[in-house]
Amino acid sequence: MEIKNQYVLITGATSGIGYELAKLFAQNGYHLVIVSRSHDQLLEKANEFKKYGVKVVTQAKNLFKEDDVFSMYAELRLNDISPEILVNDAGQGFYGKFEDTDIHRELDIVRLNINAVLILTKLFLKDRISKGSGKILNLASIASKAPGPWQSVYHGSKAFILSWSEAIREELKDTGITVTALLPGPTNTDFFNKAQMNRSKIMEDKESFSTPEEVAKDGYDALMNGEDKIISGLKNKLTVAMSNLASDSMAAYRMGKMQEPQDV
Repeated sequence: MEIKNQYVLITGATSGIGYELAKLFAQNGYHLVIVSRSHDQLLEKANEFKKYGVKVVTQAKNLFKEDDVFSMYAELRLNDISPEILVNDAGQGFYGKFEDTDIHRELDIVRLNINAVLILTKLFLKDRISKGSGKILNLASIASKAPGPWQSVYHGSKAFILSWSEAIREELKDTGITVTALLPGPTNTDFFNKAQMNRSKIMEDKESFSTPEEVAKDGYDALMNGEDKIISGLKNKLTVAMSNLASDSMAAYRMGKMQEPQDV
């Protein structure tokens, strides 16, 4: 394997899709900057990734806090690290009707799913445009393609990420920097547990969930090919196609029935 003299910055890199993406990059000779809140998990994953012969820089940061996002990139630049690839993977959801859910939890989700992504991407672009190269992979979701009753803030945040990714991709078309959005569907990660979604009807079909390895491979290939977006999995492509054909109100109704509690 050829070791490339390039770094990949990956948020949410210690579990789920982010971990599988980090492993793919390491297997293909990219040095890593991995970000998570848990120092212990970062050290554990760093030792694993180093077995592929690559360098691994760990950043224990809380991406709910804007100061941590800014300081993370500043520390990289102080150490003369300019990532060639940025993977905005970290994201969370929260389950329940909006009238009942905790607004502080939802504001944290907006800070993580939107604010942190905007800040990191802005800093990355300020760093990379003069160099004329770079790649960005943003984790959207098929949730970005339909309103999401019982998870309205998460769906709204991913709709923002998809629209914004497509907009800046167009702005950057002559810079040598590409932007790719990855749209997974339900995936067998800890997302649903963290979102307190275990009582949702969507969990009744858990055996059909994608694996994080499958989603990561789709995202990696699309990023490397410079594609604008990739919907991971045939079933998810069909779900999005149906949403595109339906009215917004019908799409919201269907999604609401999928995500409502099992005892409704």
